[in-house]
Amino acid sequence: MGLSLLLASACGGAGSKSRDLMTPKQITANAKPSIVRIEVEGHDGSRGIGTGFFVASNGRIATNLHVIVQAKIARVVLLDGTEFPVSSVYAVDENRDLAIIGISTEKQTPALQLGDSDRVAEGEKVIAIGNPQGFDYTVSDGLVSGVRRAAGLTMLQISAPISQGSSGGPLFNEYGEVIGVATLLAREGQNLNFAVPANYLRPMLQQNAEAASFEAFSEVTARVDERSDAPRVVRKIPRHPVSLLDNCDDPALTVAVGEILSAIRKGAPIYNSGDHEACFRIYEGTALRLEREVGECRGVRDALGQGLLRAETLETFTEKAWAMRDAFDGVLSVVERKLEAEDRTLPVPE
Repeated sequence: MGLSLLLASACGGAGSKSRDLMTPKQITANAKPSIVRIEVEGHDGSRGIGTGFFVASNGRIATNLHVIVQAKIARVVLLDGTEFPVSSVYAVDENRDLAIIGISTEKQTPALQLGDSDRVAEGEKVIAIGNPQGFDYTVSDGLVSGVRRAAGLTMLQISAPISQGSSGGPLFNEYGEVIGVATLLAREGQNLNFAVPANYLRPMLQQNAEAASFEAFSEVTARVDERSDAPRVVRKIPRHPVSLLDNCDDPALTVAVGEILSAIRKGAPIYNSGDHEACFRIYEGTALRLEREVGECRGVRDALGQGLLRAETLETFTEKAWAMRDAFDGVLSVVERKLEAEDRTLPVPE
């Protein structure tokens, strides 16, 4: 097979599909078989979830580097529940937080088509699909809020929510083309909605196609992890049973969810500016206040108290801020599961 044909296959083959506008429903139906859940286990036994998507028919998957970098073991779960261990890393871009990983399968894998991210502009509609908090194939839509350029790096800021577990997932334009790789930017900020432009994947795929070489997964993660001088953040989001909320009435849950979301909206930009202590103080103050305000909602009080206790055991304000964020996300997740099971919503203020 010639190199040009191989690259066309790896990059989704620009021009191989008609460029017709698609509805979010159509994009989701077409894309789901190509999107995977990535489950990782750290050396300390911690577990995490990320997202990836096939970029070639031979098992190559694009994702964020931070999804796998501190993992001892990683596996890929397909739409039908089939699991594969991640055995290889074919390309890494540390500056842009991207990786091309591989699984061994005899079947052809359905690659998504890459669009031209250089043509993306503010105001365009986008669709993100990922696995936030382990809720597989969650679809969110929004707009391109801005195209940010700094220090030779371009990022797409988007209004579509990108939560823990969605990192590494595809961001689509209205034609169903992948224009970005969703990322939480965990080393620089908390839950701002960004995507790495898809065009950064193209040279990685070309490198992969030309060399057809790979490194063992464990070797790459160890090598990159050793070089990183970023603060070590181990996310430990508790998964509480719904029974945690047995003594919580709707007014208490409304207060808790509203206060937590408000704290995140205030704290995240401050964290991103580099003031991790101020972010932690916002989170800490919110947790302490909620312990008094949620009344008989003992489960929420206990969950936030556990977060405060964990934060006390950590050394840096970076770790402390994330410990409180984990506690917040654990509460938000269990409330969401309770409401989903009861098929209802809460009147949470914006």
